[in-house]
Amino acid sequence: MEPEPGQHLIRVVFILLDTSLVLDWAGPSEALGIANRCLVAAGRPERFRIEFAGPNATTLGSVGVQLSGIAPLPAQWGDEPTWIVIPGQTGARIDVSSQASRTLVHWLQGQRLQAGRLELMTICAGAILAAHAGHLAGRRATTHHQHLQELRDVEPACDVVANRIFVGDGPVHSSAGVTAGIDLMLARIVDTCDAAIAAQVAQTMVVAVRRGAHDPELSPFLHYRNHMHAALHRVQDAVSLEPQQAWNVPAMAQLAHTSPRHLTRLFLEYAGIGPQQYLRRIRLARAEAALQAGSNVSQAASLAGFASDTQLRRAWHQFGRTGTPSSKGKLHG
Repeated sequence: MEPEPGQHLIRVVFILLDTSLVLDWAGPSEALGIANRCLVAAGRPERFRIEFAGPNATTLGSVGVQLSGIAPLPAQWGDEPTWIVIPGQTGARIDVSSQASRTLVHWLQGQRLQAGRLELMTICAGAILAAHAGHLAGRRATTHHQHLQELRDVEPACDVVANRIFVGDGPVHSSAGVTAGIDLMLARIVDTCDAAIAAQVAQTMVVAVRRGAHDPELSPFLHYRNHMHAALHRVQDAVSLEPQQAWNVPAMAQLAHTSPRHLTRLFLEYAGIGPQQYLRRIRLARAEAALQAGSNVSQAASLAGFASDTQLRRAWHQFGRTGTPSSKGKLHG
């Protein structure tokens, strides 16, 4: 299936060196691959083209696995949006004295980053390589907690942020240690696909979608999903993908092959929220996205499944939103 009009495939290039941490690139790349499959299953085109490149055609990963067929570092980019992903490496400090590391840093120095066009993502201690290339000067970034001081030493002009799972600053996105790369990639899937697809990816990977005290609040599409009840996930997937449908508790229960009363118990036990409240939160999130995209209040209410503008405004205030809804996400009142 071809991408939607005006929408390019995102080229995602994972850069591999010897001793690159396998989970740093395997987890995020699997998340993107699963996202592609979820999109196709929903009748939508794939969004990501995944590649692996590096200074050498063969590398030895962190657990001894040998990888071959690695493409050369790209000499130029096409018109499609591109993400460069730099995984971390083993060691208490990141050694940049090897020929391969020096080649990578030199290559990185030549990249002209631009949000939406050419973006840089670092996983774990990959931020150290980005710092050596000069891409973190004047930016906020994070890394594995064992490398925070090293990052400060390498790039004193970087605002190094501790106790964060991931940080975005313009065209640069950085994550903390190892599995935090999956959290960062799930957030990027939200940005480029939608939160419903990201929730399906997290469910498939059986990962909890995490946020620290200072991280952005989870979307309702991703909240309430840190459980392993298959029937409940099936209901949540259906509601998230098509909140505009005429959902009620009996319809959801039918999808879960259970009774309305038992479905309510399942929601409360595993998701910590009732089914109707969950539905209203999902619809409100969809309406907010429609408003941000320029829809008027009536259009947003209809797209999200609210019966009227009044019902949308009621949910808006019920869940603590200030002012009243309006297009472009601006508030009145």
